[in-house]
Amino acid sequence: MSAGTRPHRSRATGTPAAVGPASTPSAGPAPAPPAREKRPFLLDFFPLQTSDQTRLSKFFDRLKEGAVSTTRCPKDQVLLWPPRTACPICHGETLEWVDLPGRGHLYAFSAVLGGAPLGMESEVPFAVGLVDLEGAPLRLFGRVEGRPWSELYIGQPVRLESYDIGDGRWFYRFRTET
Repeated sequence: MSAGTRPHRSRATGTPAAVGPASTPSAGPAPAPPAREKRPFLLDFFPLQTSDQTRLSKFFDRLKEGAVSTTRCPKDQVLLWPPRTACPICHGETLEWVDLPGRGHLYAFSAVLGGAPLGMESEVPFAVGLVDLEGAPLRLFGRVEGRPWSELYIGQPVRLESYDIGDGRWFYRFRTET
């Protein structure tokens, strides 16, 4: 490594890489920055999603297709949330992907009135909630859209949906039905 650099781990591969002044001369002007502000990795609320970044890329691929899914252990028949690469009971790695029910009810919720994650400051106020899914023994946490936080109530029906966060990545949220 040249003077002025410090080692760190690459987000994509986990291998050591150099950070700091370039050790090779530039081949021309720097490329234009992306249209959306790139968040620092440690402060980025949304995970990396491709197969070279995570073994759970199928979860994100399914979100792009409009389905929210998780893993289930075929041996123990346990539904796992969040999706995992190994069963916490038998430690097997042969898990199957299953789609989650698309509807549920608010179990609890809160308003984010300040201190939002980086990149979400302009969206304040917004609501987040715990949702009991219909027909699944899971309670998921996520953003709640469709009504102002002041109009939400415990037991309110919601639907689970996937959405594009605006930079090519996808995530899930809940939308009120009434």
